[in-house]
Amino acid sequence: MLGRPRLALALVLAVVAAVGSFAPRFALDASADSLLLENDESLRYYREIRARYGSDDFLFVTYTPDGELFSPAVLDDLAALRESLAAVDGVPGVTSVLDVPLLRSPPLTLTELADHVPTLSDPRIDVALARAELITSPLYRGLLVSEDGRTTALRVDLARDETYESLLTRREALRQQARDGSLSPAEAAELDDVSRRFRRQNAIFQDEQERLIADVRAVLDGHRDRATLYLGGVPMIVADSIEFIRRDLVSFGLAVIVFVVVILAAAFRRPRWVVLPLATCLLVAVTMTGLLGLIDWRVTVVSSNFIALLLILTLSLALHLIVRYRELHELNPESDQRDLVRKTVSSKVVPCLYTTLTTMVAFGSLVISGIRPVMDFGWIMVIGLGVAFLVSFTFFPASLVLLPAGRPQSRKGITASITLYLARFSSYRNQVVLGIFTFVGIVAVLGTFRLTVENRFIDYYRETTEIYQGMELIDRHLGGTTPLDVVIDAPPGYEDVDLGLDDDFDESFMDPEEADPGITATSYWFNHAGLAQAAEIHDYLDGLGQTGKVISLGSVAEILAQVDPVALDDDFRLSVLHRRLPPEVIDTLLIPYLSPDGDQARFSVRVFESDPGLRRGELIATIREHLVGPLGLAPESVHLTGMLVLYNNMLESLFRSQMLTLGGVFFAIFVMFLVLFRSFHYASLAIVPNLLSAALVLGLMGWLDIPLDIMTITIAAITIGIAVDDTIHYVHRFRVELASDGDYWAAVIRSHRSIGRAMYYTTVTIMLGFSVLAVSNFVPTVYLGLLTGFAMFVGLIANVTLLPVLLVRFRGRSSPLA
Repeated sequence: MLGRPRLALALVLAVVAAVGSFAPRFALDASADSLLLENDESLRYYREIRARYGSDDFLFVTYTPDGELFSPAVLDDLAALRESLAAVDGVPGVTSVLDVPLLRSPPLTLTELADHVPTLSDPRIDVALARAELITSPLYRGLLVSEDGRTTALRVDLARDETYESLLTRREALRQQARDGSLSPAEAAELDDVSRRFRRQNAIFQDEQERLIADVRAVLDGHRDRATLYLGGVPMIVADSIEFIRRDLVSFGLAVIVFVVVILAAAFRRPRWVVLPLATCLLVAVTMTGLLGLIDWRVTVVSSNFIALLLILTLSLALHLIVRYRELHELNPESDQRDLVRKTVSSKVVPCLYTTLTTMVAFGSLVISGIRPVMDFGWIMVIGLGVAFLVSFTFFPASLVLLPAGRPQSRKGITASITLYLARFSSYRNQVVLGIFTFVGIVAVLGTFRLTVENRFIDYYRETTEIYQGMELIDRHLGGTTPLDVVIDAPPGYEDVDLGLDDDFDESFMDPEEADPGITATSYWFNHAGLAQAAEIHDYLDGLGQTGKVISLGSVAEILAQVDPVALDDDFRLSVLHRRLPPEVIDTLLIPYLSPDGDQARFSVRVFESDPGLRRGELIATIREHLVGPLGLAPESVHLTGMLVLYNNMLESLFRSQMLTLGGVFFAIFVMFLVLFRSFHYASLAIVPNLLSAALVLGLMGWLDIPLDIMTITIAAITIGIAVDDTIHYVHRFRVELASDGDYWAAVIRSHRSIGRAMYYTTVTIMLGFSVLAVSNFVPTVYLGLLTGFAMFVGLIANVTLLPVLLVRFRGRSSPLA
């Protein structure tokens, strides 16, 4: 690098240009699958149930008109909105209050139903009766129409991507074989191929979804002058989250660059100390985005901040090189530029290598979380840190050696005054320092016991976003947001239900088809006993405080009773009623809630996501215990699934992995301290400030009731990884200074004057860099920025006050440089 700097620069820039050329292929992924727990058995069952009863991947439009919902003008506008939505490319159908079957407007007999099933669009319908039926119907009330009759909802179905579905199914089947250890070499190759094809198809699928949602929003904009409309549904949340990620990537990256320029200009007041670090940071960013594009590694909502993080961490390396160079230049003003750069690099390469390695270990610990976006974030940061180290110790010194040394700059200023004051305070008030940090540590540990993973998905977004507003409206007026499916199988070995017909009943006068007992004789659920049991389960689920709308065979039974009140007590009549129901009624009432063989019942439950008392794990456990206990269902017959269950599994995994992560990180870092310092004594003392920083940020989260989630779980790893850097640099420099005269407090003073300045600059930069995350629309990102900035501040204070006190008071018997 220093002997042939121009050639070295040419090689570095050529590699960056080659890899960076793939940056346009850099892509984002915010799909629901990207937020699920890897190898979750519940995920397999969820996909199985979704394939059987229908997907929940649809858009939800809430419509609150300025006038009366059932007035002719509003119904005409609603019909126009429905037609416009149905005309959007990729929308096979739209369901609204205008389309659902009505049985009581006016009341119809079974024969009349067989001839014609009326809807609100039917000109012969009685609108007043239709309104009364819709807001009181067990099926439509609180789901399609709010109970006050002011708000309705439209379900916008989305076309299935058969290629996407088939690739997903095949990939999951091959992954299951891999987990079972039964994957052949040919199948392993197929898994790689299918995974690549799925990633490409997923990109196409997400682009199409974004286009479709933009088209839907354009349609809604044409009706906003007559009604208040909100768009909801998983696909919309995915599309908006991708937009948040895209915006955060750009805004945070630019904000960090602005901070870098301002801080470097203010701190060093020389153009080279702005241009060189900035160029180094940009080269790292270009290389990583190109590398991710080259291997088609998609960035999720969790890893979306990786560019800002890499810029900050790369700048940290550059700052240490700058501060050391300026220190050497001031001490040796006549030295040759190449000699100055050589001494700078040789003195910093070892501590910087170890700080990079320890930070890589901290981020690498996220891989054990089992949550795909968290794992990806860990790997991306591990690779990025390696790139940052290589670029910093190639491009930066090769560029610097080509510049003239110039006149040395004075290192006096406010930074020197601050670090010198902290050094003297630690030496004169070391008992106070120990007392303060002991108290802080106790409070922090107590706070960690208050940590929880229970949180509301709605709180991930600011109140000004459409996601938040739409979810809140659906919760308040349309039966709840988060889907939970309770699926109950017939008990094993059950006997056919007796139809209840007398032995001497004469069937000769009946049509042979109607004399056939039909589904009531073969189904466990669709007979008078099964429907009564379903109604009992339905009433229990509906009575829970955190559940909103419940639809099941219990709802179906209420509606069938309106058509034929006697049928629910007579299996034969129930069978006849079932055969005579029109297909559109069957599609609405039975297919979503009863398996084709009639032996599995699905209870569709909506949970209030905005309920402050929502405790997902407790709710799931309570439901299961009641169904198995008081209601007497077989444990193997009861299954709970849906996004609520999958999300709860992910949250519970977060808590377990956080404990494993912290333990693994501190063990690995302690081992690295042993290798670096070659002293158990120094390694033991050096780990203390980092334990304190991690405990304090987690304790603060506990005291402030900030739950762990897919973003905040990374705070501890980031905190440890960056705070350790300061510890390594300080201990390394302290031992060098101590070796010169053996005076411990003098070594502290000199260390604060030198490495303390670099630590101050890097920490201030990191704090300001993370502070820009506070403007994100994704609330966990806000927590990440503020809490990590706070942790960095605590880490700096601990490393320049507590650590020197520990090094001096607990000297041990090791030599200054082992």
